[in-house]
Amino acid sequence: MTQSPSTATGSEAAAVSSGRTGTGSTPARLADDTGQGKTTIASGVVQKISGIAARDVSGVYSMGGGVSRAFGAIRERIPGGSGTSQAAGVQVEVGEKQAAIDLDIVVEYGAGIVELARAVRRNVIAAVEQMTGLEVIEVNIAVNDIHMPGDDSDDDQGQQAQSQPSTRVE
Repeated sequence: MTQSPSTATGSEAAAVSSGRTGTGSTPARLADDTGQGKTTIASGVVQKISGIAARDVSGVYSMGGGVSRAFGAIRERIPGGSGTSQAAGVQVEVGEKQAAIDLDIVVEYGAGIVELARAVRRNVIAAVEQMTGLEVIEVNIAVNDIHMPGDDSDDDQGQQAQSQPSTRVE
């Protein structure tokens, strides 16, 4: 039996009104409550699903603002590091039955930003709702940069070399 929102128990109502969860994975939220047990989904799971779904859309070059991309580039170079994070550029708020998602993206030059944002929004909502059962109430998209065809990681390395002393070794 599935409870309608109007018949939520007191503990469910209190959890919904408890506020934002941020991006931490500590508080897991209720996604399914049956007589046989509860299913909870951590906000980090919603974050990863959202990041993967956004990157799957053609025209999205990368995720995150300049600072998070710089840390991601450093993380990739560390031996034994985790590489690129699927959660970079993704912030989520997860409640009992709903989720809100904020995305920071970098768009490929030439892509129609409005159409791309619609496609990203559709893909993220479909993936999160299908995989978690949570209702996605909003997906906010911030386009932070445009990637030009000639811009590659070589340019990023050149910018980093200019900002760092030349005596650094890798």
